[in-house]
Amino acid sequence: MNTVVLIVIAVVFLVWSIFKSKEKTKESLILSKNLLVKTFIEIIGVMALVGLVLAILPPELIKQLLGNSNEFLSTIYGAIIGALTIIPAFIAFPLSKSLYQSGANLTAIAAFITTLTMVGFATMPIEIKYFGKKFTLHRLWISFVAAILIASGMAVIL
Repeated sequence: MNTVVLIVIAVVFLVWSIFKSKEKTKESLILSKNLLVKTFIEIIGVMALVGLVLAILPPELIKQLLGNSNEFLSTIYGAIIGALTIIPAFIAFPLSKSLYQSGANLTAIAAFITTLTMVGFATMPIEIKYFGKKFTLHRLWISFVAAILIASGMAVIL
């Protein structure tokens, strides 16, 4: 439903822009299309690289790292793995369930999911390109620390 509303709003503004200036609207649509294609190609390249790394690492190794008896170390491993991978949430949550059933610590899983959604080292080159190196590095560092704090809070709650 939200998607339909956003599409309707975008179409309304597009029509309004055409009435205001056909030339500027055409120019901005061409610019947007080029930017979309360029960004799409970059994202596909990053996802292919991450997929290659995940194909090389066996799932047993990941389960072993996240199920370590040292909960702090497992949490750090979970945070690092989550920060380095690109996995959609609809895959990450079932994966987390299977990791838990295989013996992974809940805190490590919380760190994995939190960094997966907050950090994103894999997309760092694209982010640096659009937002700058200083901003990106600060955001990544703050997000990583916040993810560890959130996972620690989850350990207290659970």
